[in-house]
Amino acid sequence: MVAKTFQGLEDVLCDELVALGAENVETGKRMVQFEGDLAMMYKANLCCRTALRILKPIVKFTASNPDDLYDAVREIEWEKYMTADSTFSIDSTVSSADFTHSKFVTYRVKDGIVDHFNDICGRRPSIRLQGADIQLNVHISEDRVTISLDSSGEPLSKRGYKVENTEAPINEVLAAGIILKTGWRGECDFADPMCGSGTFLTEAALIAANINPGIYREHFAFETWDNFDRDLFEEIYNDDSGERDFAYKIYGGDIDPEAVKIARKNVRSAKVENMVEISCKSIEDWTDNAPEGVLVTNPPYGQRINPSNMTAQILYKTIGSCLKKNFEGWHAWIIGLEEGNMQDIGLKPSVKYPLLNGSLECTLNEYVMFSGNYNDFRADGGVVKHASPKDEQPKVRRMSDREWEDDARRFDGKSRKKDNTRKDFSKGGKSGRFDSDDRKPRRFGDDDRKPRRFGDDDRKPRRFDNDRKPKRFGDDDRKPRRFDDDRKPKRFGDDDRKPRRFGDEPRKISDKGPRLTQYEETRAPGKMRSRRNNGRDFRNDDED
Repeated sequence: MVAKTFQGLEDVLCDELVALGAENVETGKRMVQFEGDLAMMYKANLCCRTALRILKPIVKFTASNPDDLYDAVREIEWEKYMTADSTFSIDSTVSSADFTHSKFVTYRVKDGIVDHFNDICGRRPSIRLQGADIQLNVHISEDRVTISLDSSGEPLSKRGYKVENTEAPINEVLAAGIILKTGWRGECDFADPMCGSGTFLTEAALIAANINPGIYREHFAFETWDNFDRDLFEEIYNDDSGERDFAYKIYGGDIDPEAVKIARKNVRSAKVENMVEISCKSIEDWTDNAPEGVLVTNPPYGQRINPSNMTAQILYKTIGSCLKKNFEGWHAWIIGLEEGNMQDIGLKPSVKYPLLNGSLECTLNEYVMFSGNYNDFRADGGVVKHASPKDEQPKVRRMSDREWEDDARRFDGKSRKKDNTRKDFSKGGKSGRFDSDDRKPRRFGDDDRKPRRFGDDDRKPRRFDNDRKPKRFGDDDRKPRRFDDDRKPKRFGDDDRKPRRFGDEPRKISDKGPRLTQYEETRAPGKMRSRRNNGRDFRNDDED
C-alpha cells in the first residue's frame, strides 16, 4: 500500500505506520510505501494523523503514449473490482514528458474501462465525481504507470469535526504533522496565541489523549468494496484501549472575537473542550504562563497579509518581543513563508524544517526561550538542536529496472517493458544496468598519481605548445614582442618621438599656437601658469 502526505512530513508518517505494525516501510517523495493485511489498511485510515490517502495498487505497467495506456487499461480484468452497475471516479497524477495533461490521462483510462465492460457484457459502468462506489488513482512517472484503489475516499485531512472555518485555515494533516515534529505528546502545556479556527488546539488535544482522528468520519471508500469486513472494522473502530489522560492544559487565543467563537465550536464538536481553554486576547496579553511548555502558531502571511507592509513587520517584531519577555522556558514553533517576515522576529532559530503549506514554500522554525544571552545558556548546560533541512528530506531512491520488473510481475504476471536502454538517473545518468564501465574499481588507499623518482621536477609541467626554456637568474622576463614588431628595445633616456628635420612645423600642444619650451611657458607674459610641488600649487604672477 501507499500512504500519501505533504512534502516534509514523510518521516513523521513513516514513524506512525511503523508504530501501527506496518512492514517493509519505505519513504519516498510525498508518500510512504508499506505492506500489511486488511486490518492494517483499516488502521492506517483510522489512526494516521499525517496521511492524506491510503492507496492499494492493483496493476503496474509501462506506457510510452496515450494509445499504449488505453490498450493496457482495456486488458485489465476490471470485473474483479467493479461491475457494470457500479459507479467510479478517477484521480490522476502525472509527472512525465510523454503525458503532459492529467485530465487527458483520466479520459483515456476511463475509455479503457468503459470499452472493457462493453466488450464482455455490452453495458458500461457510470462516472460519478462525488460519492462513487470505486475511486481509482492513476500515477504516471515517466513511462511507469500505477493504478490503485483509493481506500480513503475523501482526503483524510477532512476529519469531520470542523463545523466552521476562518479565512485561510491550516490543513488538519499539516497541523498534526507540525505538532508531531515538535516532539510534543502531552508532557507539558500547549499554547497557540493566534489560534484562528482552532486547528492546532484540536489536533493537539487528539494527540495528547491519543484519540484516533478518523473516528469522526462517517464513511471510508473501502466500505463499498466486496471484501469489506464490517466486524473487523467495527472492532478496530471501537478499540479505545490506547487512549490516555491528559494532566496539563491546552491554551488558545485570538484577537478576533469571531475567530474565538469558531474555534470554540470546533473544539466542542471534537468533544475535547475539557482539555482546551480559549480566550479573546492579543499575544501581548499572554503574561501569566507556565514555567515551561510548547507554543505552536501560524501567524498571518501570504495572502492574509502583505509581507512588504509595515504592519507585517510590526506584527512579527511584536511576536519576537513577547516570546522573549513572557515565554521564558518554552519552546516556540512558528510556521511562515521562507522569504517572508520571519527574520523580523529578531530571534535565532535553533532548527528549521522546510514545509509546503498548499503551494507556499514555508519553514517551521523553533525558538528556545531562555533567559540571558546565548553563551550563558550554553555555559549552564543548555542544548540547542541544530539540524540541516537537507537531513529532514526523505531519502528517495528510484527503483531499478529489475526491481520494477519484479514489482510489476507481482500484479499482472507479465512485463510490458518497452526499452532496455532507458536511462536510469539513479545511476548517474548511465543507461541502466546495460551500460558497462571498463575502469578498474578503486580500493581504499589507491593512489592513481604517477610515483615520483629521484631527480623529478615537481614544477607544473609545461603545455605541449610551450617550448620556452626554463628561467634562470638574470633572464629577461619582459613580455616577448609580437612577431610583427621589429622595434628596438627602449632604454632609459630614449626619446621615441619622431626626429625633427629642417623645415618641420613646430610641435603644438593645441591649435592656439606653437608649443613653448618649459622656460618660455613659465615666463610667458600675459599668462598665469600653475606648477605642482608636493601636493601644493604655486602660481606665478604676470611679469614683464
